[in-house]
Amino acid sequence: MPPSPGESPRRPTMREVARAAGVSVMTVSYAYSQPERVSPETAARVRAAAEQLGYPGPHPAASSLRRGRVGTLGVVLGERLSYAFDDPQAARFLAGIADVCAEEGVGLTLLPITGADSDRERVARAVVDGLVVWTTSDDDPVLDAVAATGLPAVVHNGPHSRGLPVIGIDDRAAAEEVGRTAWRGSRRPLVLGFPLDRERERLLLRADEVGEVRYPVTRHRWEGLRAAWTAAGRPAAELRLAVCPDNATEVGEAFVAELLAAGDRPDAVAAMSDELALGALRAVAAAGLRVPDEVALTGWDDSPEAARAGLTTVAQSLRDQGAECARLVLGRTADPLVEHAWHVVVRGSTR
Repeated sequence: MPPSPGESPRRPTMREVARAAGVSVMTVSYAYSQPERVSPETAARVRAAAEQLGYPGPHPAASSLRRGRVGTLGVVLGERLSYAFDDPQAARFLAGIADVCAEEGVGLTLLPITGADSDRERVARAVVDGLVVWTTSDDDPVLDAVAATGLPAVVHNGPHSRGLPVIGIDDRAAAEEVGRTAWRGSRRPLVLGFPLDRERERLLLRADEVGEVRYPVTRHRWEGLRAAWTAAGRPAAELRLAVCPDNATEVGEAFVAELLAAGDRPDAVAAMSDELALGALRAVAAAGLRVPDEVALTGWDDSPEAARAGLTTVAQSLRDQGAECARLVLGRTADPLVEHAWHVVVRGSTR
């Protein structure tokens, strides 16, 4: 019976191929795994039956069960697949995972998350030895699917849930420290931030208008930057949060350019990434404003581009964190470094 619309077609079985070819199940198995044990005529008959039934061959997991390992590490991206190549932060993190996979002779499988019901099945059916989850939201159902596999797994930068280990940095502490530098001498501060939740809505909010923040990275960095502002008794309502739907230079540039054109310009911008900060720097330069005298700027990650632009930023190694995640999942470290180092690099973009 053909599958219903939207339903995945049923995978034909080896037993059905054997019946159609008039041979035993063992013969079908040999035709794929040990072809030298089957005559050319019989092998051809098996292949013809398999092609007629749409049988792609034994599932990769079948032989891996005998070996006890698949030889592939899975990375769950809470984003579209192209995000792994477009986002510089994700690319640096994946490079660290790839370094370890190369050392260990292990393959790498990317599992993008689309928000559809098929996400859980994609994770459940992944033929991998373990899973690394790129930071996601507190309410992401994929975390349940990852935990349910029973495979070794780790989450990068949170959330802390489902009993899964987390590797990252203390984002709140780092944000508070860089915030103290960003807000020095400021009266109109702005945080250029990541999405609040999986809706990824573009917003401009006062601090007292910010509701639930479901992405741990966004939440912790916002909390730290807000704490740095209010520490000296300054009203939280004076701090604004510009929520960017994507981590891209052009997104940060457009948002800041819009604020400058509206005549409500910030005099200090603390961005949650170097990409957003570099976009803000472009907008400020295009408006003919001086950095840092008229607008101070800070970023996050200490990318090579940030160094060339003289940007004050938070230095961390996403590549090291990716490598540590891979080593943990592959069982190559008995004592993983859960909280990684960071420090603020002060350059000419702040007062």
